[in-house]
Amino acid sequence: MKSIDLSAIKTPADIRRMDEKQLKDLAAAMRKALLEKLSAHGGHVGPNLGMIEAIIALHHVFNTPEDKIVFDVSHQTYPHKMLTGRMQAFTDPAHYDDVTGYTNPQESDYDLFSLGHTSSAVSLASGLAKARDLKGGRENVIAVIGDGSLSGGVAFEGLDYGATLGTNFIVVVNDNDMSIAENHGGIYDGLRLLRETDGTAEYNLFRAMGFDYRYVHNGNDIPSLVDMFRSVKDINHPVVVHINTMKGMGLPVAEADKEKFHFSAPFDLKTGEPYSSSDAPEGYEDLFANQVLARMKEVPELVVVNAGTPDAIGFTPERRKEAGCQFVDVGIAEQQAVAMASGLAKGGARPVVALASTFLQRAYDQFSQDIALNYQPATFVVFYGSIFGINDETHLGFFDLGLLSNIPDLLVLTPTCKEEFLAMLRWSEDQHKRPVVIRVPGGAVRSDSNIGILDDYSCPSYEIVRKGSRIALIGAGTFLPAMQQTAEHLASKGLDPMVINPREVSVLDTACLDAIKDFDLVITAEDGIIDGGFGQKIASYYGDAAVKVINLGLQKKFLNRYNAVEVLKECNLTPDGIADMVVSA
Repeated sequence: MKSIDLSAIKTPADIRRMDEKQLKDLAAAMRKALLEKLSAHGGHVGPNLGMIEAIIALHHVFNTPEDKIVFDVSHQTYPHKMLTGRMQAFTDPAHYDDVTGYTNPQESDYDLFSLGHTSSAVSLASGLAKARDLKGGRENVIAVIGDGSLSGGVAFEGLDYGATLGTNFIVVVNDNDMSIAENHGGIYDGLRLLRETDGTAEYNLFRAMGFDYRYVHNGNDIPSLVDMFRSVKDINHPVVVHINTMKGMGLPVAEADKEKFHFSAPFDLKTGEPYSSSDAPEGYEDLFANQVLARMKEVPELVVVNAGTPDAIGFTPERRKEAGCQFVDVGIAEQQAVAMASGLAKGGARPVVALASTFLQRAYDQFSQDIALNYQPATFVVFYGSIFGINDETHLGFFDLGLLSNIPDLLVLTPTCKEEFLAMLRWSEDQHKRPVVIRVPGGAVRSDSNIGILDDYSCPSYEIVRKGSRIALIGAGTFLPAMQQTAEHLASKGLDPMVINPREVSVLDTACLDAIKDFDLVITAEDGIIDGGFGQKIASYYGDAAVKVINLGLQKKFLNRYNAVEVLKECNLTPDGIADMVVSA
């Protein structure tokens, strides 16, 4: 291989002059640099290794940024960033954190959208194409969507409309036969048939929807990709280019274990083993998975439903095998997961839907209409809904309390520790009366043997965990310990605050609130945004009462790659900060 100076690649124009041999050498050099960064820094491994050749071919053929490319999901765009002026972030360890893990218009004109969720690229690109046509433009518009993203409902909506444009509209389907875990759903049988028949199978979703269709059997072969992209460049009608790629291409351990290397912490390049200790601390994911697996053996109608992120809820391949038909992965389709839960409950099953907070917002309508309005007794367990969750602006998990707690008849529980979490989960699994959301606490697993456990969580029942007078500190979920520490600080100053665990944030315990309405001060703290949150419900309830109410929580902002400790200080959500507010109030 001839040595390629990656630092000389400033824009895609620099690779458009390259011949086939040079492009292959470029791919090898980029793969080497990516492996060095990913093994040392961590990140999305498999998706990016599998897309190096395709992204090189796209930028080699199309005149970006005039020609527009929308990536979905954009966690596979590290090679795109390398070719569009951000190479140093992948070759110089001192600059590894200069870029985000997703497309970001603030970084580059080549990035059209901040896009970290899934399935929307075809819709976004259809809007770009329509805008081009209205303005009389002639640029190519390309949507690049992974096969796993095709299960999301909005992908079908985008394809349905995009097929009718009648002008240049190119959809590149990156098919590596994987989502985060294995793909689930009938569409993937069709994709498999197309792969097995070199694109000639009669069963062809894309043609059925009205698209022209092209197939590239080796989606990691640059000459094949270049030839195909040249054949559709400036095309005058909608076309799907289906490319068959290898997730984890070039790293044997990633090719062999595609799920494990979808995303990885820093790891040894030779063995694939993570550098961090294998003795990971106990997580709520394991607590959840172990409890429901045990219950499945006792209750054959209990079923766990997930939407394409099984490992994030503790359901490793081994646990999925153990659960058998009592575990359902609907793919990246949260709307299906939530609506299906309503049908399961209506049919007499006991659905437990486990989702990551950042993704559940896609199913808001189903939570409202199919679950709450129909009052179906399904359980929803929400992971990573916290300031301590994922800190990319595309994956924030602290908006869920405001979203869900304002839906009528949806009971939202906020456990504070593992004992309370498991008790709430057990109760909700067994009850047949109402829909329940259990919001997993943020941060490390915390144990509290003194926490009050109820036999029934269906009615609001706040727990006074510390008796006191004149001052009430109400800490929901993750922030109860902070309120307890605050009380200790204040006690050392001669004050005697009460500390309350509300247990739930969607319905108020008015009897408890009435009992403290003559207090001087009530402070609420929640692991979510203040606007529309739990604290504001309490402040509104007190209305013109003499008691002063201060609501603490997060600001309504899209934070990006934030430091949780710093954010908590800024929002006065530390024990010292809360104590200072009490003293100065």
